[in-house]
Amino acid sequence: MHSQFPSARTHADARLSHFLAKFRKRRIRPSGRTSADGGRGFARARKFLSYYRPHLPLLLADLACALLIAATAVALPVCANYVTKRLLSLPDAPDAIGQIYAMGGIMLAILAVQVLAIFFVDYQGHVMGARIEGAVRKELFEHCQKLSFSFYDRQRVGQLMSRITNDSLWLGELFHHGPEDLSIAALKFAGAMLVLAFIDPVLTAVIAVLTPFAVLYALHFNRAMNVALQRSKERIAGINERVEDALSGIRVVQSFANEALEARRFEEENQRFLESRKDGYRSEAWFSVGSETFAQLVMVIVIVVGAVRILTAGLSVADMLTFLLCVAVLVDPIQRLANFVRLWQEGYTGFVRAMELLEVAPDIEDRPGAVELRRATGAIGFRDVSFRYEEEGPHVLSRISLDIAPGEFVALVGPSGVGKSTLCALIPRFYDVTQGQVSIDGLDVRDVTLASLRRSVGVVQQDVYLFSGTVAENLRYGRPDASDEEIMAAAKSANAHEFISALSNGYDTDIGQRGVKLSGGQKQRLTIARAFLKNPSILIFDEATSALDNESERAVQQALLELARGRTTIVIAHRLSTVRNADRILVLTEDGIAEEGNHDALMAAGGFYAGLHRQASI
Repeated sequence: MHSQFPSARTHADARLSHFLAKFRKRRIRPSGRTSADGGRGFARARKFLSYYRPHLPLLLADLACALLIAATAVALPVCANYVTKRLLSLPDAPDAIGQIYAMGGIMLAILAVQVLAIFFVDYQGHVMGARIEGAVRKELFEHCQKLSFSFYDRQRVGQLMSRITNDSLWLGELFHHGPEDLSIAALKFAGAMLVLAFIDPVLTAVIAVLTPFAVLYALHFNRAMNVALQRSKERIAGINERVEDALSGIRVVQSFANEALEARRFEEENQRFLESRKDGYRSEAWFSVGSETFAQLVMVIVIVVGAVRILTAGLSVADMLTFLLCVAVLVDPIQRLANFVRLWQEGYTGFVRAMELLEVAPDIEDRPGAVELRRATGAIGFRDVSFRYEEEGPHVLSRISLDIAPGEFVALVGPSGVGKSTLCALIPRFYDVTQGQVSIDGLDVRDVTLASLRRSVGVVQQDVYLFSGTVAENLRYGRPDASDEEIMAAAKSANAHEFISALSNGYDTDIGQRGVKLSGGQKQRLTIARAFLKNPSILIFDEATSALDNESERAVQQALLELARGRTTIVIAHRLSTVRNADRILVLTEDGIAEEGNHDALMAAGGFYAGLHRQASI
């Protein structure tokens, strides 16, 4: 049997090369658009629209109300035109006052319809937007749950948090206001221009000539806002990352009295974000100035040119009043367009960043035709297994062949960096082998479903992770449907029941973020109890006692031995006292498996293991 393990330095170099390659791939962008870019853009647009599908009735009702808002806004100046003409043409007619009152009643009815439509759009439209926002956030979170360890090796939690929370926050506003603002703006503009054209085509043509210049102006600063907002989203993600890192490690920060250092680091990120926002605000200010200037310019032109046309008998005073009212109506589409552009930049750039995350395919997925792994006996096989973290990098494992019998207790010992943890990570497919095969009960682990595979494998790691909540909630993570009696039995088996009962509220005690209220040994025993509840066929203990004091280590070792009974167990340990009772000990070095056997045989051989044991005893 032959195996090859690179040194710790080589292993680190592999990870560094892997990171740099991914960094270059992420940073380098082609200068021109390709057909693939266009195809991706079309797919994203279709994906964007697909979120409306579950809400089509509400969307149609929202658009119908938008139509009512636009129609009533244009109808009111037309009614004013009628009232003014009746007042000027027949001021002494006996029925003039009655007709004016009747038109006033019609205008109040139109106003009532407009108010109801606005209320529906603002309330139900926002509800629709919030539901879509929630659906996007849910999809992002569920997708992140499926992504492989290799993805998280090269990503930062703060950046991912920003995409799931901040980026999706603006999507609700965009999904709500996008169709509504565009519809109202288009309908109001078209309706007002039709009324204006009917009243005075010449004056309307002057307004129409100015419109393309306003559109080009808006498009120019729209592009500048897009760039600035994209940069702002990247900067706020950097802030999230810095906050998450500093607050998660607050005990380390304060123990080194480095609060000022963290404050300076945060301020640097904060200033970078501020600069990006200033660029965006500058572009937005130019956009707003242009929109307002266009509206006021049109108003001045209507007043001046309209007055001239009244003097030349080309326009009546009533028509002039209607013209001014319609120009006021035209201002609203411009403001809605500005609002839509702002929401589009805020929302769609966030949508693109969300899609970039959703388009990342998991490295580890079920193969077509994968089968369920029933209750496994625990036989594990490695056949000519090689592994590396990147395609061009050096091998971390090379041509490993190894068999572990059902129920066997196997220990892996050796220097850091020789691939012990990597070897174990291949069993539950946290990573896939580069070459060769890992099997359980004779089945290639790639040919069974991930869910059934990982239900059969329990992992207790050195870096214990407990969730915020109570002791019972953390234990139930091993099996959510476990009863209180089963939880207590698992805790007793893990040597944890005694200290849990001594807590202020027993199993209902809140243990704080990541179990901060518990000692290292207590946290480790909770993870072992959690593994008891899971009841897997195969157990992997990865340096589970290396950070514990002697008393805690003894308690954890007893729990470990209890849990290992009747199961295939692999233990990685630097403390050789943890592995004395192993059926077989594998000594891994840079040259592969240097020795194997039980504790007594390896001590009698006087080789590498015996040397490690002597060093540990000093």
